[in-house]
Amino acid sequence: MCCLRQFLYPSEEDLYKLIRFLVERLSEISEDRRTADVKDAKGRGRIKDDDQKSTSEDRQKKDNNGGVDLSCKKGRVKLEDLRLNIEVSEWLNTKIGDASLSRLHEADLIRRKMDEVAVDDVYFSRTGDFSKDKLTTVLSGKESSEEVVDAGRDTAGNEETAAWRDDKDVLVFEQKGSSFREQSSKIIYETGKTKNKEKSFLEERTTNNTGLRRLEEELELLRAAAEMAFDAEHPLDFYLGQLDEKIDAKKCNLAELESAWEALRESLEEKKRSLEESLYANNPEAQEKLQKLREVELEKQCVLSEIRQREEEHSQLCAELERQPKTACRNSYIQRIKEITKNSRKQDADIDRILKETRELQLESNSTQERLHRTYAVVDEMVFREAKKDPVGRQAYRLLTSFHEAFEQIYEKILATDRVQREVAEHEMKLAAMASRSLNVEKLQADLDAIRKENVYLQQCLRDN
Repeated sequence: MCCLRQFLYPSEEDLYKLIRFLVERLSEISEDRRTADVKDAKGRGRIKDDDQKSTSEDRQKKDNNGGVDLSCKKGRVKLEDLRLNIEVSEWLNTKIGDASLSRLHEADLIRRKMDEVAVDDVYFSRTGDFSKDKLTTVLSGKESSEEVVDAGRDTAGNEETAAWRDDKDVLVFEQKGSSFREQSSKIIYETGKTKNKEKSFLEERTTNNTGLRRLEEELELLRAAAEMAFDAEHPLDFYLGQLDEKIDAKKCNLAELESAWEALRESLEEKKRSLEESLYANNPEAQEKLQKLREVELEKQCVLSEIRQREEEHSQLCAELERQPKTACRNSYIQRIKEITKNSRKQDADIDRILKETRELQLESNSTQERLHRTYAVVDEMVFREAKKDPVGRQAYRLLTSFHEAFEQIYEKILATDRVQREVAEHEMKLAAMASRSLNVEKLQADLDAIRKENVYLQQCLRDN
């Protein structure tokens, strides 16, 4: 799996090492081929001189020696090719794995073809002058020199074509390596995205599973409640009674377990105390520390008992609070207080305005009354003077006094009507308030009858006494 993962997601460093290794091997092969071609050219020159001077026997000996040398060199080249193939295969197995060989098969085929071409070039360059055809031409005489020149030209062309092929193959390998790097980077990016998606899907799955379990539990509870609610044979009180019985049974079991635990704990504590006393009997310091430890344990027990008592009280108070009728929240009270304060401010402003108007009216009425009194006094004095002299003046004085009395009566009646109007408005407001209330006449009549019966009963009790 590790090799397969390395093949599917190779790193840029591995790709770079592979391309570098292949380029180095190709460069070494091209250099070996060039040196072999140079040596072959020199050998051909020497063979040309030797052919012109040597005899047929010497030629046969050289042919035999050359065949042996060529066979040795050919074996060496094959061994080098095998070693190169083994090194490449081992490197690929360690770095990329068996699966990567299928991806790099094309590069391996190209490398093998180039090696075969190089070996063929070396072989033909080294054996071209000693093949059967060329040996016959050497024995024939004049034609051997021309064929040697042609072979030299062929070797020069082979060198140029080999160099061009090397450059072309290097460019091809570089292009394929860059494309392979791009593909590997894309694959790595896509795998990262898929891994992130997989993680998110797993998280969503876990959350959905937990939510589904919770919903299933709620559904089971709702089913049980629906069965209890729609059960025609047994009412809800029956099921409530069963639940109360189960709760009471569990409470009894808990109480029994607590009592059993307390008895066991007391016996164990007594054994512990006896063992501690026997252990620390000869050590007074340890006895003092043991006494302090017991005091601390007693305080701890007292605190724990108090905590339990407070918890029970807290549970009782919580139950009572739940049973109490729910009142309005604090915000509603705050809102009502704000409205009341706002209304009171408006009322204060209205009261101040009314008081100001009443003061102004009072001042105006006082000024008019004073003016009226002054005018009446002046007119009364003038008419009274005329009444002493003339009987017509007396009659005018009488009319003036009657007019003054009528005016006072009108003033008093106006004040009385105003007072009556205010009382009527107050009574109307009271009637509206009483009408807004929901008064139950039957309930009032029942209360009145109960009060009458109670009064009769009290009167009888007083008479009996």
